[in-house]
Amino acid sequence: MKKVCVIGTVGIPACYGGFESLVENLVDNSSDSIRYNVFCSSKSYSEKLGDYKGAKLHYISLKANGIQSVPYDIWSLIKCIKLRPDVVLILGVSGCIFLPIFSKLSRCKIVTNIDGLEWKRDKWSKLAKRFLKFSESLAVKYSDSVITDNKAIGDYVLEEYGVSSAVIAYGGDHALRDIEVNDSDREYALSICRIEPENNIEMILKAFSKSRYDLKFVGNWDANEYGKRLKQKYSKYKNIEIIDPIYNLDTLFSLRKRSSIYIHGHSAGGTNPSLVEMMHFGVPIIAYDCNFNRYTTHNYAKFFSDSEELIEHISMCNDSWKEFGRQLSYVAQQQYSWKRINEQYESLYS
Repeated sequence: MKKVCVIGTVGIPACYGGFESLVENLVDNSSDSIRYNVFCSSKSYSEKLGDYKGAKLHYISLKANGIQSVPYDIWSLIKCIKLRPDVVLILGVSGCIFLPIFSKLSRCKIVTNIDGLEWKRDKWSKLAKRFLKFSESLAVKYSDSVITDNKAIGDYVLEEYGVSSAVIAYGGDHALRDIEVNDSDREYALSICRIEPENNIEMILKAFSKSRYDLKFVGNWDANEYGKRLKQKYSKYKNIEIIDPIYNLDTLFSLRKRSSIYIHGHSAGGTNPSLVEMMHFGVPIIAYDCNFNRYTTHNYAKFFSDSEELIEHISMCNDSWKEFGRQLSYVAQQQYSWKRINEQYESLYS
């Protein structure tokens, strides 16, 4: 039995974002030879579980995100040493400042998913960006295997550090559910994401405010002043429905299944989990034009760079676009299934 410790997420059961969904699905699809130990933030769970779906859970009394992510990850690594795992899987680079020491104190194999070039995100200060870039460099240097979730990031790591990474994306087939959905005659566009500037939220809302096409936009609008401002500004438009975050997969399935187009505004990161999830539904996708999204969709999406271009795509949407949706679904089935992703991760544990 190979013991794998997972560092860097809020924890499981998944209640936050892409890395958490990744861990839950790795646990769900793990082979009998793997035993996961997952570090979780006690700040995010009122109920502490000893085990979950066969994984052993360890709680840290710090928040897993924001500035506390650094001590959270470091403390997780320190506690991990006593567990003597065969492999430590680190998700994100926040705590990788500690890797030079950890690599000397632990004999385990270090596998790190460096995430989506976190230091480039607009939400961080210049100091935070420098710290994250330095942590990224240490992650690449001291890891036995580096994972990137998108070919564009893999190309960056090779060019920047001279290191070849394993390009492993995310599965999306867990978003499909075996439930009946009542068909709706009312067509609508759908968008689901965290409400952050780099996801081009206002660009999307501005476009639909000038369109007659209905938009359902799901996100954590009340998490920051940016989201609250946009919620107040655009809620007055009858064709725009601002929806608070939804974590129930059955409810999300119904929304996705009945949508006619999907709008993806992410401009940073790598392969975005919400995008690969939506690709499984065979719905045409209009995505922000960047290398990450082009690689993920194999160029079968329509792409926009500003509100005017998005408005033009919306106005041209018709039945002929269904073929793009079918192509996206085929790519998702071939590239973004959890069975495939799990096999790729477990191959790195050896």
